[in-house]
Amino acid sequence: MLDGKRAVITGGGRGIGKAIAGALARKGAALLLISRTESELAAARAELVKAVAKVEMAALDVAGSAAPDEIKKAIERVFPDGIDILVTAAGIYGPIGPVVELDAKLWKQAIDVNLFGTFAAIQAAVPAMKKRGGGKIITFSGGGDGAYPRFSAYVASKGGVVRLTETLASELAEFRIDINAIAPGPVNTRFLEELLAAGPERAGKETYEKSLAQKEEGGVPPEKVAELVLFLASSASDGISGKLISAVRDNYAGFPDHRDEIMNSDVYNVRRIKPKDRGFDWQ
Repeated sequence: MLDGKRAVITGGGRGIGKAIAGALARKGAALLLISRTESELAAARAELVKAVAKVEMAALDVAGSAAPDEIKKAIERVFPDGIDILVTAAGIYGPIGPVVELDAKLWKQAIDVNLFGTFAAIQAAVPAMKKRGGGKIITFSGGGDGAYPRFSAYVASKGGVVRLTETLASELAEFRIDINAIAPGPVNTRFLEELLAAGPERAGKETYEKSLAQKEEGGVPPEKVAELVLFLASSASDGISGKLISAVRDNYAGFPDHRDEIMNSDVYNVRRIKPKDRGFDWQ
């Protein structure tokens, strides 16, 4: 399915990123894993080399101001002839709690990792994709639909990623580069542990209780997210770009049958809802 393809995964050392790396490897893609923590990268690489011959790694911080250049150099070192796939799975929750109580530095850090880190990886990867005549970029949304109280840094950064994704889809179309954002759903990762550790006082009673139930029930398997990544990384999704797609709720396997309808409308996009859209006769 992906034999001969070259993939870069930020946040590839653990959690969803690691599951995605495994799925890509099993389909034949060569990998470059990027993460801040070298020990996690080494452990992930040791597992993945059993599935695919080429797994390289680069320990760097996607939130640093030098990240675009550092990621670009890592790509050129491992894949000098270019890449086909970029998955930007690096992310953090940021501070949890009422907005007036949050540490401003930690709030900004969430923007740096989630939004700037996504930008940095894309800026580094696009020239390498042009070498290959096109490519696939998969970014990550999060926080569900609507308001997510007490997680303002997270939703602000992820909302930015969604708008960035749609904008770059327009910019990159002429280079045959498709880019889409994934809404992963409630996956049991370190994010869940951070939320539970924050407690109901900071996370909010309703959110905390839902998260306890999620932990007990198992949540969405990371492999479910990886399945959507495989679809978006493959030729089956060619021409579908700029969309926000749920790994849990959307029947994306049927998207190719509705490609023109999807791309000639604002389905799977974030839009301002106007009164007439809801049947009101006032403005």
